[in-house]
Amino acid sequence: MSKILVIEDEAAIRRVLVKILSEENDSYSVEEAEDGLKGIETIKNNDYDLVLCDIKMPKMDGVEVLEAARKIKPEIPFIMISGHGDLDTAVNTMRLGAFDYISKPPDLNRLLTTVRNALDRKVLVVENKNLKKKVSKNYEMIGESGEINTIKDMIEKVAPTDARVLITGSNGTGKELVAHWVHEKSARSSGSFIEVNCAAIPSELIESELFGHVKGAFTSAVKDRAGKFEAANKGTIFLDEIGDMSLSAQAKVLRALQESKISRVGSDKDIKVDVRVIAATNKDLKKEIEEGNFREDLYHRLAVILIQVPSLNDRRDDIPLLIQHFSKKITEEQGMAAKTFSDTAIKLLKAYDWTGNIRELRNVVERLIILGGQDVSEDDVKLFASK
Repeated sequence: MSKILVIEDEAAIRRVLVKILSEENDSYSVEEAEDGLKGIETIKNNDYDLVLCDIKMPKMDGVEVLEAARKIKPEIPFIMISGHGDLDTAVNTMRLGAFDYISKPPDLNRLLTTVRNALDRKVLVVENKNLKKKVSKNYEMIGESGEINTIKDMIEKVAPTDARVLITGSNGTGKELVAHWVHEKSARSSGSFIEVNCAAIPSELIESELFGHVKGAFTSAVKDRAGKFEAANKGTIFLDEIGDMSLSAQAKVLRALQESKISRVGSDKDIKVDVRVIAATNKDLKKEIEEGNFREDLYHRLAVILIQVPSLNDRRDDIPLLIQHFSKKITEEQGMAAKTFSDTAIKLLKAYDWTGNIRELRNVVERLIILGGQDVSEDDVKLFASK
């Protein structure tokens, strides 16, 4: 159930808003506060999924409420309620972090659509925050080889900027990990990190996934839906396997990069977005350009900074550290006693041809931990890690 707080000093308007929201959806739990001070006190003591807040109020106006709430619980989306003379202020509140604003008297369709969109955004933000809690453990960059240290140095220089980054490399080399590190070390780290696997989404759905859609845009569009670019506003969007994106979607991404605007499928309304774009591919995009599969202008927009992630075969000196890291992680996940790898086992693994890169190494380590002895030996490697 979604909890909504209405902060409005005019009792009649407050009652109308509560009535509309309560009757619209029985999954909405709507509470009210008669002024800004009461609203802030209520926010401190309760968890809300959305706040509707009037701008002109005694004791504490809506702008002050928004600024105070952003310090207490920054994840709560705010929809500002503006009178005719408050429109400029309402627009300015969006720069302070408000999701949107509605005018008095509230238009029913506009109100309900804005509320649904704000709640959808809240769900995405919460999911992303839960993901971010796992980032430090799941996306450690393990290795001390020259190749990995070069990438770490690049990330340190690039991350604090808003420069777009194109990450290239074979499958399983850790391109997603590099993208996470760029985001985590950037000024946008408190914002969303939204990942889109362009190869996993059917071409007819990719535009809706990226840019959202309006109700009725296509057969299954039963309600307005925000896209990934909106969800990543003030944060980072990671376009993985961008070489598999359709040309029509590429054109819209190019516009988003050029103008910082997107429009939902089925709508001609522009939506401003402030998003850092990181892309990754295992394809040779210059070859894809020659074959007419990828836009050259989009390539140049994306490839401001190029990071080439080396294959595991090109950084074999990191294999012992990776084995140690995966061994500890896997035994903890499986609830098993810690295991060690003999020097001869590690030497043999270093000599393997790792066509599947780090992903393949992790699978082999997991197999050896489950099937091998307490001290994983050279014989275990020959028996259970065969290619």
